[in-house]
Amino acid sequence: MTIQEQTDWLRTQLNGCFDVVYHTFVAGPNVPCALVYLRGMVDLQTIQDDVLHALQALPQSDATLFYSQLFDRKQLPISEYEAIPLEDGVTAILQSHVLLLVDGEQRVIDLPLASYEKRSVSEPPNESAVRGPREAFIENAQVNLSLVRRRLKTPEFKSEAMIIGTKTQTNVYMLYLQGVSKQSLVDEVRRRLTSIEIDGLLGSSVVEEFFDDSPFSPFPQIQYTERPDVVAGSLLEGRVAVIVDGTPIVLLAPVTLFSLLQSSEDYYQRYVAATWIRWIRYLFILISLLLPSTYIAVTTFHPEMIPTKLLITIAASREVVPFPALIEAFIMEISFEALREAAVRIPKPIGQAVSIIGALIIGTAAVQAGIVSAAMVIIVALTGIASFIIPHFDLGLSLRLLRFPIMVLAGMFGLFGITCGMLLIYIHLVNLRSFDTPYLNPVTPLVFGDLKDTLIRAPWWLMRSRPSAYANDRKRLQRNERPWVHMQEENQD
Repeated sequence: MTIQEQTDWLRTQLNGCFDVVYHTFVAGPNVPCALVYLRGMVDLQTIQDDVLHALQALPQSDATLFYSQLFDRKQLPISEYEAIPLEDGVTAILQSHVLLLVDGEQRVIDLPLASYEKRSVSEPPNESAVRGPREAFIENAQVNLSLVRRRLKTPEFKSEAMIIGTKTQTNVYMLYLQGVSKQSLVDEVRRRLTSIEIDGLLGSSVVEEFFDDSPFSPFPQIQYTERPDVVAGSLLEGRVAVIVDGTPIVLLAPVTLFSLLQSSEDYYQRYVAATWIRWIRYLFILISLLLPSTYIAVTTFHPEMIPTKLLITIAASREVVPFPALIEAFIMEISFEALREAAVRIPKPIGQAVSIIGALIIGTAAVQAGIVSAAMVIIVALTGIASFIIPHFDLGLSLRLLRFPIMVLAGMFGLFGITCGMLLIYIHLVNLRSFDTPYLNPVTPLVFGDLKDTLIRAPWWLMRSRPSAYANDRKRLQRNERPWVHMQEENQD
């Protein structure tokens, strides 16, 4: 095919794409060629300085010899390029590659010279740590992959690439440690990824919803993170990560409830402080879920459980409130949720100030107007603070949603209703699974060895094995922990 025929065919396929550039030139003495690429999506500096200069310096004039020099002698200063059918050239162009057309040839040359504007690596905006690394993923999948690769310098670290989305052609990468992750887990993640048939994949949240074993459960069944060190640590435990191009969020599977309650900060602090903070976190999770409903149940059905002086204070504050405790709690909780959502939508410089000032003004005005009691304002404020302690946003959102039906049960049946609601949640959690991993592992079923990194955070030298839920090779420490301690004891004897 001549250059004109090739470019005409490409123009027909890419009709209406104004950002496609067709640059014709003569390579060597008299070989007509053309470069086709997307404007703003390729490395123009490399094209001008390296590709065009190398092509025009070729001495041979015959197209066959021209091809021979390109592939046998590797004349182009590019690490990887290949000859592909013209029909596949459209996909290559849309993948931000440069297409080299040669007069008289049926095949075209695919030059991987993608380059476009991207955000630089910065601190994680949501998962900050005092002592940990200050790097976060960006929207470029290649950069994200390199951030993980830099932490796992082993040939066992595998990355499989695939393309999902008939229209978006989104690059997706599956990461795992061969020999550490269970092969059945790797195969299942690969099967679910390849079974996704959708026209557009614009974010990792789409993959997350396809991954859910129980799509109607309020609890998240996939963990996500914006920190490369969290991904590296999860891979070392035997989990599988999924990177989706165009989003700074990486998915981790499988997940348990306790892995969602852990923070990266736990592993950068001393184990005593990390364990204490973990216990505080567990306590405030219960407060976030049960404090408003407990207040409703006790003040409505079980006032005898409240100390007399405190009961008199609560009764005096509620004397002018025209609503029962349940309606009062609903008013304050919905108002607090509205303020929280407004703080997210308002521009960042004023969002935090609006949420704090708005809460103070609304709370004070509501108490003075007699709409709610001061005790209810305190209860809702403590509940809101407790919800902020939950490390995983989606888990916190799930608990916030479950808070309302438990409040209704408390308003109707008292503490008995709260007990029934918690039993229903527990039954649901026991039956919930993430990639065939029990959601309450290692508590239900009980695995004593894995409790060292669940209820507590044991010292590193005591965590000899990886979690049994998703690790194939469970051996973590390669030799006896802290051998110098035993040597010192022998010397003292």
